[in-house]
Amino acid sequence: MSADGSAPIRILAVGDELVAGVGDPKAIGWLGRVTARTAPEIDLEVYTLAVPGETSTELSARWQDEAARRVSPDVETRLIVALGREDVRRGLSLARSRLNLANILDEATAQGLNPLVVGPPPGAAEEAGKLAELSAAYLDVASRRRAPYIELFKPLERHQQWLDDLASSGSGLPQQAGYGLIAWLVLHYGWRRWLGLAEDQ
Repeated sequence: MSADGSAPIRILAVGDELVAGVGDPKAIGWLGRVTARTAPEIDLEVYTLAVPGETSTELSARWQDEAARRVSPDVETRLIVALGREDVRRGLSLARSRLNLANILDEATAQGLNPLVVGPPPGAAEEAGKLAELSAAYLDVASRRRAPYIELFKPLERHQQWLDDLASSGSGLPQQAGYGLIAWLVLHYGWRRWLGLAEDQ
């Protein structure tokens, strides 16, 4: 129970290693930063259900079983679908990626989980074209289902701090600066509205 007496909101975040903050020397990733910024205003219970190197097909197949164990009828529960870059790396078609996200969102909505979608961030330069297409496809699917979509690819594609952070990591994963940039985008482009909080000025 929060200080003002309101009930907590339980958030389940599914995705790959990016939603778990792998590579962040502070070990909190973008989700930890976002939660910390929001905590003074609202009581959140956040559960990260990440699987490294996961495609949207694999995510679609496993998320319901894991989420069901953490859903309680007396606690409002919401779902973050944090999509990674593995579909591009493994050559999944756009049609398959779209269908996977559509299935996740349809089922989550049917279960009353009020999903929020966070798109894939930029990775290696050679992935850029296909990642741009993938992010646009995900945006279209989310928009058709009226699910909030937070775009990461376009704002970060040419962001020098993001590019420097990825280059210095040597792993293709963000570090402290990169996760901080993702957190800023999430906080300012849909997170607060999704939770029913006043937008930052």
